[in-house]
Amino acid sequence: MTLMRTSLAALLTLSIVGCTTPNTLTVTTTQKLIQHERVKSSLDSKVFTLASGEQIAYLEGGNLAGKPLLLIHGFGGNKDNFTRIADKLADYHLIIPDLLGFGNSSKPMAADYRADPQAQRLHELLQFKGVDSAIHVGGNSMGGGISVAYAAMYPNNVKSLWLLDSGGFWSVGLREEFLDATPDNNPLVVDTTEEYFSLYKLVMYKPPYIPKTVQAVFAQENIANRDLQAKIIEQIVEDNVEERAKVVAEYNIPTLIVWGAEDKVIKTETAKLMSDLMPQAQIIIMPEVGHVPMIEAVKDTANDYKAFRALL
Repeated sequence: MTLMRTSLAALLTLSIVGCTTPNTLTVTTTQKLIQHERVKSSLDSKVFTLASGEQIAYLEGGNLAGKPLLLIHGFGGNKDNFTRIADKLADYHLIIPDLLGFGNSSKPMAADYRADPQAQRLHELLQFKGVDSAIHVGGNSMGGGISVAYAAMYPNNVKSLWLLDSGGFWSVGLREEFLDATPDNNPLVVDTTEEYFSLYKLVMYKPPYIPKTVQAVFAQENIANRDLQAKIIEQIVEDNVEERAKVVAEYNIPTLIVWGAEDKVIKTETAKLMSDLMPQAQIIIMPEVGHVPMIEAVKDTANDYKAFRALL
């Protein structure tokens, strides 16, 4: 109850402040809100150092004696994209990293950010945790493509896939809004706080209420890493995982494909292509949901996943 009061008071304070230029008050209060969500979901912040020397920040929680579930965020996101849904998945041993290049993880400009290298880094983390031999994997957007790559690389170790509005299946084609996009001129790569506000509306159909003062703080990470993100998006849009999806089908890995019917980032038809490539997959199309179901429709998304897992 104390945590809830603190969170509501913080939101009220930021709503009243109304300033969209981050300052000490808004940054500190936003950090407290993030920590509140993590504590609510019983998630601890940790750091792992790769053999290459780069660091991977991650959250860990849930039932540490339960079956491990790796959750992978999308482009421009971070580990806290799954914080809201984590308390609904408390039966599983949750491992939720910041991918290299995002969040609190290292951000080397010269790194390879395609799906296979990212999957290899995550495998190194899971080996360190001692859970790599039997892992369930879920990913949103870019994280979905990395999930497929991970399963194709380690098919005997992956027990199921959960793909939420997955990237990496590019033969369907891009939405009209992205046809003329370049790495330096892309709605997903932001230069200003106002562009971040537009991005927030683009990726979600009915976004949860977050004061613009908080969104402005979130925007600063994207703006600060704008050049790196331009490089990363250039790499990932050329990285098609469709052949790797055939490996998932070959090994008959149970797969749940979830798609927001109102996704304005990746075409909904992509779910059909994914099902054609992975005939064992189950598809759920969620009405009135955009590109990030685990944020927009927390309860329904979690319930659908738990129902899927119950049949395994």
